[in-house]
Amino acid sequence: MPLESPNSQPINAKPMQVGITGGIGSGKSLVCKIFGILGVPAYDADSRAKILMTTDGILVEQIKKEFGSLSYDGAGGLNREFLSAAVFTKEDKLKKLNALVHPRVAIDYEQWVHAHAGCNYVLKEAALLFESGSYKMLDTVILVSASKGVRIRRVLARDTHRTKADVEKIIQNQLPEEEKEAKANFIIRNNESELIVPQILNLHERFNSMN
Repeated sequence: MPLESPNSQPINAKPMQVGITGGIGSGKSLVCKIFGILGVPAYDADSRAKILMTTDGILVEQIKKEFGSLSYDGAGGLNREFLSAAVFTKEDKLKKLNALVHPRVAIDYEQWVHAHAGCNYVLKEAALLFESGSYKMLDTVILVSASKGVRIRRVLARDTHRTKADVEKIIQNQLPEEEKEAKANFIIRNNESELIVPQILNLHERFNSMN
C-alpha cells in the first residue's frame, strides 16, 4: 500500500498528465513555454526522441539494424541527412522508424513523470501524440490549432532550409486537423486572431482544480 499524506492523497501518486499536440507550426512549443512560466513542467517528446536516438543503446542498435550503419557517423552522432532521405518520401519506412522510437520515448517519459510526482499536473508535448496512440495513456489532451496557411508561413520563416513543398509534405504525413479536433479534449486557437494567454490561464485554473 502507498504511504498516505495528511490529506489522504497517496504521496507517490502520479500528477495529472496533459498532452499537448498540434501540426507543425501550430505553436505547441510557445504554449508550453507559457505553461512553464506558470510553473508547469513539460516533457518535449520530439526533442527527447532526438536525444534518445544517440544515447539509448537499445534504440541505436534497432535503428542500425533497420536502416544500416550509415544512420550514424563515426563519432556516434545521428546522420540526420542520411536518415531523413531514407524516410522522408517513404511512408512505410517513416512508420517503421516511429515504431522503434516511440516505445523508447514512452519509457523515458514514464521515468520523467515519476520524477515530477509532486506536481498537480504535467505536460507532454508531441507532434504525433494521436498518430502514435500515446494519447490513450494520458488523462486529457490539448490541441493547439492554426490554419494550414498560417502554419506554413511560420515554418518557412523559422526553418529557412525548408521549402513550401517540404512543409506541405510534413503536414500531409500528419493527421488531418479535423480528426485531431475530434480527438482532443481542449483546443487552443493560435491563428493570431485570438489571444492565447487567456486560453492558457483558463486551462491552468481548470487543471489545478481537477487534481
